[in-house]
Amino acid sequence: MDFEDSPDEAAFRAQVRGWLDANAPKHLEPELRRGLGSGLLAIESEDPTAACRAWQRTKAAAGYACPSWPKAYGGGGFSPIERVIWQQEEGAYGQLSLLFSIGHGMCGPTLMAWAGEEAKRARLPPMITGAEIWCQLFSEPAAGSDLAGLRTRAEPADDGSGDWIVNGQKIWTSHANIADWGLLIARTDPTVPKHKGLTGFFLDMKSPGVEIRPIKQANGHATFNEVYFTDVRIPDAQRLGAVGQGWEVSLTTLMNERAAIGGSISTGFEEAFELACRLETPDGLAIEDRAVRSKLAAWAVRASGLKYASLRTISALSRGETPGPENSIGKLVAASMKQDIAMFALDLQAQAGILADPALAARNAFFQGVLLRAPASRIEGGSDEILRNIIAERVLGLPGDIRVDKAVPFNQIPTSGRRQP
Repeated sequence: MDFEDSPDEAAFRAQVRGWLDANAPKHLEPELRRGLGSGLLAIESEDPTAACRAWQRTKAAAGYACPSWPKAYGGGGFSPIERVIWQQEEGAYGQLSLLFSIGHGMCGPTLMAWAGEEAKRARLPPMITGAEIWCQLFSEPAAGSDLAGLRTRAEPADDGSGDWIVNGQKIWTSHANIADWGLLIARTDPTVPKHKGLTGFFLDMKSPGVEIRPIKQANGHATFNEVYFTDVRIPDAQRLGAVGQGWEVSLTTLMNERAAIGGSISTGFEEAFELACRLETPDGLAIEDRAVRSKLAAWAVRASGLKYASLRTISALSRGETPGPENSIGKLVAASMKQDIAMFALDLQAQAGILADPALAARNAFFQGVLLRAPASRIEGGSDEILRNIIAERVLGLPGDIRVDKAVPFNQIPTSGRRQP
């Protein structure tokens, strides 16, 4: 691997640094840095949504909002490695894109691959500028890791309009409560095997019949939502791909999702190391304890492995190659490591670890927030178990799991002791 920028990459990096120095909202940087690693937008000095939209508009005007998207849709037209350089240099300011991450990282690439040209020109530019927020309507109460088992139905309207009528439920939908548009996978044919009877759509989240119920999380936030569809009408022009091609559409989204999430997980190692260096215990500084040093050393090795695995991907991008399923390793390791480190940091602080007031406990609230959010990192974008299967089958070449329902029509798969109607 070559870790040095090529002359062209170095020139682009200098260009980005100059632009950020002239345009970044520096007054927000202290707050944004305090929130790094928590997965939450920690702006209190002004309205967070307004700050996010303002930064998005500023970036879009210069082509940095979605650097590698085609210029025809409002992107920058930059190469994949230039996109990586932009993300590295944007640093803490990248948190101002959290509201748009699903649109930019998952929905947008799916629309570019599967939507018609008219739809792309209508929906992608406002997605880039932050004028429209998107969500991803995939998971259901009985179809999370087994996405192909979803039951939300889309049926042709009986009025001859060509529209589709959707009924069902989705769950764990991030930002659905503030989203303008959503990417939906629904079942259009229950008489064929489960992977074959799905179709992709995008829909206006303000459509009649869409009901959104926020889910209160352990950390006090309500990022996730339940979404109910009751006779929701979707025009056929908002279909993605052919009827029955929804599984292929969903794979486009999922591959982009795992790359986006896996590359954005902060493990909290640097914060834990800093805590150990300053925390006084009855026996002295925590860092002087051999057990503490042993833990930190093990995590330092993992952090180094994650760093160089990421650099291997960056090197591949620099050579014009497309990284493969080995990227699943990064998310699998980083998500569990993040949870372990947060638990360790709170244990290290003993009774002080329960304090949540930053005025009383410095960074204690940071580790509490990380711990309460960490389990979601091990589920979203592919659970640990799914990622292990991907690594085993597609990276190591091991035999696949036995899937007895793969060729069975969906309405004939036994569920809770009875067949589907």
